[in-house]
Amino acid sequence: MIKTSLIASAVALFLATGAAHAKVSEAEAAKLGDTLTPLGAEKAGNADGSIPPWEGGITSAPAGYEPGMHHPDPFADDQVLYTITKDNVSQYQELLSPGQLALFDAYPETFKINVYPTRRSASFPQVAYDWTRKNAVNAELVDGGNGLKNAAIGTPFPIPANGLEAIWNHVTRYRGEALTRRAGQAAPTASGSYTYIGLDEALLLPYNNANADPAKLEETNILFKFKQKVTQPARLAGTALLVHETMDQIKTPRQAWTYNTGQRRVRRAPNVAYDAPGTAADGLRTTDDYDMFNGSPNRYNWKLLGKKEMIIPYNSYKLHSDKLQYDDILQAGHINPEHVRYEKHRVWVVEATLKDGISHIYKKRVFFLDEDSWQVSVADMYDNRDQLYRVAMAHGLNYYELPAHWSTLEVFHDLNSKRYIAIGLDNQETMYDFSAKLSDRQFSASALRKEGRR
Repeated sequence: MIKTSLIASAVALFLATGAAHAKVSEAEAAKLGDTLTPLGAEKAGNADGSIPPWEGGITSAPAGYEPGMHHPDPFADDQVLYTITKDNVSQYQELLSPGQLALFDAYPETFKINVYPTRRSASFPQVAYDWTRKNAVNAELVDGGNGLKNAAIGTPFPIPANGLEAIWNHVTRYRGEALTRRAGQAAPTASGSYTYIGLDEALLLPYNNANADPAKLEETNILFKFKQKVTQPARLAGTALLVHETMDQIKTPRQAWTYNTGQRRVRRAPNVAYDAPGTAADGLRTTDDYDMFNGSPNRYNWKLLGKKEMIIPYNSYKLHSDKLQYDDILQAGHINPEHVRYEKHRVWVVEATLKDGISHIYKKRVFFLDEDSWQVSVADMYDNRDQLYRVAMAHGLNYYELPAHWSTLEVFHDLNSKRYIAIGLDNQETMYDFSAKLSDRQFSASALRKEGRR
């Protein structure tokens, strides 16, 4: 059972009344930047000092860094505080999710967690902080929580009243105005062999545009546009996907198109959502697993369980390093734990339970959101027998050029098949370009056709 901490009395009141949405008062919003960070985390550290105060996060890049480089580790001199193994995991079980604990049972001889000093490194640009303050007193959920309005750029609900508000904070977290990236994924077999799937991706985020206007966003109803093309292996190269994600998914559901090289045509793809299999994922993740959670939340009932202290992946610069080859990371059962950094942080705990009469392969999902960034850091997924099915972990770091905290690698473990898929492998790829100049015309069906043929 998850033990949660007390939440502020105003939040508890909202939970008790079951409010579908709520703007906070000016008095509550005034806590942002005071006792709370600009995005709504507790600014103070914890009682024993193992979680320090937030003091602004990373405000400048390490010496010698230039945009376009892989991000050097500002904490490279930190030493492991302690290592959790199957032999001592019982001492730390209150700090781990059920899914994390299950990994010790699945791989007792090889899985371990190296815990480092906690560095509250998450930081974002001032414009995101300023808009978060505005959003706090204006943003609303609409259509039963399946959309939002009166928000832009920043976190819409920095003082969340319910689980829907918290998960929308994850979906809308700041990642700049536009970006292109070349990365890949791999799903090792039980023996550890794998095929690298290369991906070129582009993301346009009208919600984060410097000139974003909540009224215009509500009118256009576009949250972001996403394009993905498979570049390797040859048998899959050219396959492409285009998604237009909406602000209000009841008013206009997600729009998606695919390009198939064999057919040489673009098709509408209404099934690119929910539990449809992910792109070239070998059946190891769903479409709405991507980015830890995406898409309409309308198949679930959402509950905010509170906060807890938890050991989660964080400041994953070592795992992100261009000095690593993919063979250094990928191994049988799980990624190489020697390259993974964990820290103790406070997380929001959000439980999603499948609505009666609705279909999805996950009957329940529990999300653990880093309080400083709203990034879902760990997710536990349960099947229709109420058994743990999968556990996912997002390995995050701060991208200096924005700045913003975002995952560099997401790993989804299937506990039944004892396999996993690692998404976002970028160690040997050109680094993300957050300065990319992208336009709407690059995210049309005709543009997708051209992209697939290249």
